Amino acid sequence: MVKKLKQKSKSAGNISLYGTNTMNGTSETLRNGIVVNSEHVKRTSRHVPKHLKPLNNGQLGYYLAGLIDGDGHFSKAQQLVIVFSSSDAFLAYYVKEKLGNCNVRKVKDKNAYLLIVSKKEGILNVLNLINGKLRSENRFNQVIDDILNHVRYKDININFTMNLTNDFYNHWLAGFSDADASFQVKIINRTTRNKPEIRLNYKIDQKNNILLRKIKNYLGGNIGYRKSQDTYYYGSTSFGSAKNVIEYFNQFNLQSRKHISYLRWRKVYTLIQDREHLTDKGLIKIIKIKSLINHHEENTTI
Repeated sequence: MVKKLKQKSKSAGNISLYGTNTMNGTSETLRNGIVVNSEHVKRTSRHVPKHLKPLNNGQLGYYLAGLIDGDGHFSKAQQLVIVFSSSDAFLAYYVKEKLGNCNVRKVKDKNAYLLIVSKKEGILNVLNLINGKLRSENRFNQVIDDILNHVRYKDININFTMNLTNDFYNHWLAGFSDADASFQVKIINRTTRNKPEIRLNYKIDQKNNILLRKIKNYLGGNIGYRKSQDTYYYGSTSFGSAKNVIEYFNQFNLQSRKHISYLRWRKVYTLIQDREHLTDKGLIKIIKIKSLINHHEENTTI
């Protein structure tokens, strides 16, 4: 049960449940007419590290666990089903290649593909890969109730556990982000100001805040609640948290086409750290990059 918090503040129809990262407390100030965060924007290299796929079964297991926690489920038909957007069909086939014993099919009249693991040996391979790595209690219970407690698996003796730690230095968050995260550049124009306000946000929406609280503790940021939709959202919000996001994805790469949106988002961060956003030319660059983020299926130019 989600505990009610005593302090809440309302903004634009949303309720902020958690304040900014206490290690990266921030405030906004006006510089040359452009609103930026007054915290020191920590430097990150303009050089983009080489894109890598998970290199071994341990890394693949964490990535797969994050993907399942985000967009997968274990069904009462003793199947694992993971949903991919059509633009990420290549990722579904990559996972199929790594797992074996599974199928990929397009959903009729939908912009989606399904990866389905049905065979017993395929399911057991998945369970061995993700054992001790799932973080969603719901997915964990599906494994226990719908797979391991089923008569079809009565001969299997496996001590299947959840990951209850606060250690995110692995590929889990990359898989979870490929499923459920988005990267946003917000350019807010106000009638009282000459220049726009610029914000970077790495965002995750969930039906409860259990996983979001752990992510916030790792990256900093905020958690909010949308009463109209009864959903929670995590946002990196500050430049300090954005730097933490960049440091994480420098080590553990996204595998979907969302990686392209991330690289564009990262590019905006480097423009801001180099103070290019304070110039008209730099602001035009940021506006152009913003227009391309989340349109990666149409244009892959960074």
